[in-house]
Amino acid sequence: MSEHDKNIEGRRRFLKVAASGVAVAGVLGTLPRMAQAQDLPHLSPSDPTASALKYTEDGSKAAGKKTPGDACMNCNFYQGKAAAAWGPCQLFPGKAVASKGWCISHAVMI
Repeated sequence: MSEHDKNIEGRRRFLKVAASGVAVAGVLGTLPRMAQAQDLPHLSPSDPTASALKYTEDGSKAAGKKTPGDACMNCNFYQGKAAAAWGPCQLFPGKAVASKGWCISHAVMI
């Protein structure tokens, strides 16, 4: 086997291993999120971050709310399903927020 053939074989082996690694990482990366989304503790309005962002579980009673229909379920940061009562939020990692809740960081989905 020539040096050129060894180089080609080495590249092929590398590409196979790299592609397998990417595929495995993609699958494993989604598993914890699916398992954790259901088990997240609910965010308390008395939590320091929630308090700073004026989070409330009932958006209809939120002080400072500018648009009547704003709620966590239609915010860009909300990662839960709209039909769910609670879901994860990027602003409060490790906690679930009420889908009908609201905070001053509400960003309308486009």
